[in-house]
Amino acid sequence: MSQLEFLETLERIIDARIDAGDEQSYTARLAAAGTIAIAQKVGEEGVETALAAVSETPARLISESADLVFHLLVLLRVSGLGLTDVAAELERRHRS
Repeated sequence: MSQLEFLETLERIIDARIDAGDEQSYTARLAAAGTIAIAQKVGEEGVETALAAVSETPARLISESADLVFHLLVLLRVSGLGLTDVAAELERRHRS
């Protein structure tokens, strides 16, 4: 499995954890907190990613980027969207 294919797997894992509603799952708890809380977390992770890009090591940038992508996937999921929607928009823009 390629790293990009893993993103699809991760989306399915996120779906399963949210659907299970297990209070032990960070993903389920985050989703239960609602869109505003998830959006705030995406904002925090975005800032941390940007700061890592200018003042940290490449490893730290990768780590913060992974956090950002994960939280974005959760936000998309609770909004009824997914990576395919984002990819379709990027493709549409490329064709314009």
